[in-house]
Order: sequence, then C-alpha cells, then structure tokens
Amino acid sequence: MTSATMKTPADLVITPRDRRFGRDTVQKRWWAGGDPIATAFYNALSVTFPKGEAMFIDAVKAHRDGVPPKLAEEIKAFTAQEIMHTREHVAFNRRIVEAGYDTSRLDAHVDQVMDFVRTRPQIMNLNATMALEHYTAILAEQFLNDPDAFKGADPELADMWKWHAIEEIEHKGVAFDTWLHATKDWSRFKRWRAKSLMMLVVSLNFWIHRYIGILDLLRQDGITGVKAHGKLIWFLLGTPGVLRKLFIPWAAYFLPGFHPWNRDDRHLISSVDSAYEAARLPVAAAA
Repeated sequence: MTSATMKTPADLVITPRDRRFGRDTVQKRWWAGGDPIATAFYNALSVTFPKGEAMFIDAVKAHRDGVPPKLAEEIKAFTAQEIMHTREHVAFNRRIVEAGYDTSRLDAHVDQVMDFVRTRPQIMNLNATMALEHYTAILAEQFLNDPDAFKGADPELADMWKWHAIEEIEHKGVAFDTWLHATKDWSRFKRWRAKSLMMLVVSLNFWIHRYIGILDLLRQDGITGVKAHGKLIWFLLGTPGVLRKLFIPWAAYFLPGFHPWNRDDRHLISSVDSAYEAARLPVAAAA
C-alpha cells in the first residue's frame, strides 16, 4: 500500500487518554436520565465491548507486518485506546450487574460469537472489525452531534461514553487502512465485494442480537410485550432515532471509493477533548 491509497489525514495523531470513570459512585439502575430504554440500549452495547474490542486488536495486529511506519504507529495507538476502552467497560458492566441486572444471557451470546470468531481466518476477522469499527465511529459521531444524547445522565457515565466516542472517531481509519494493506494484491472489485458482503452480515447480526439483548434487560424492568417493542422501535426509528440516523453514513460504506476519513469529523474530537488533556499518554507508554 502506498501513501497515495491511504486517505487518513496525514496530520492525524491518535492519542490514548488514560481515564477511569465511576469508580467511586453507585451506578443508578436507569443511569441514562432515568430512561429505561436508553439505559438498556447503552448497557446492551457495553456488554459486547470488552471481548469484541479484544477481537478487534487481535485482527488488526495479525496484519501489521510490513505496514507503512505511520500506520504501524497508529496500530500501536489504536491498541492502547482499545485496551483502555475494554478496562472501562469491564468496570461499567460490573456496575450494570451491581445495579440488579442479569447479563448472563447477553454474555453467553458474546462468548458464542467469540468461539466462532476463533475458527475463522484472521482476514475475515479483520473484515468484520472494519465493519464494526465503522459502526462505532458513526454511532460516536451521532452521540457527539446530539446535545440531548446523554441529557440527564449521570455526568461521570456520560463523560465515559463521550471519551470512548472521541477515540472511536480518532482511530476510525486504522482497521480500514490495515485492510487495504492486507488486501493490496486483491482487485478493487474483490475487495469491495468482500467488505460489502461482510457489512450486510455484520449489520443483520448486530441489530438482531442487540434488539434481543435490549428486550432481555427491559424484561428485568417489567417492560415486556407490545410496550417493550413499541418503546424500543420508537427509540431506534423515532426519537432519538438512533438507527434511523445511522442509515446514510452506514450506506456510504458500500460506495466503491469509501474510506472512513472521507468524512472528516475531527471537530467533534476537539469539542470535548480538552477535558482529557491531562490524561493523554505517549503512544510508546500506552502500548
């Protein structure tokens, strides 16, 4: 892969920010502004992160040999960021349980997926990582663009999600650029077909299982049946419309010339990054 094929901004610096959140607070059951639907959405998402992000790290590092020096440094920084995200979501998920939720069924599904992942070639896992990293980046953009995304939420936990969001935006091109390197001998059509098919598979599985997981958590709050489905569908497609707002940036992934940095949204990083200035780590120290 030559520099001409890399579209990540040349002046981008991926900076791990070593923060810890909520260690000295009791996590409310409905920590997201007293809203059980929003709380269940974020909780179900968080349950997937620790083991999912470990898979992302493994998939990217498996293809780092021979990458350009800049990408090699970005992979180190990506790894450091993901390790800290894992640490914080392990702590967050522990507090979900302490708040009274049983996440065992959600955890069991993640374990099933990870067992399957271990049977696949790493190039497939890199392809899946690239698709899921696109999801985390466009979700992060949505969260940071919406001033009401964490309205009324516990400030410490809102800060955790914003911290995670800015780093997801910052490293959104790493898996993609690693894929470009790993598939440099593929035709453009083969590469496009593989990534497009994977995104369709990932999307179907991602939303089906998040939907099931959210309903599981809502059931534990006594919200079941038509009421649960109606409230969740409204959350996803109505207001705030998390899924509805994702459609256009999700669809952009299928364009032949797609690259995550075709959309430069670094202004969202700078809008909240000053809060984490003291926590920034040199890549070498964080890796």
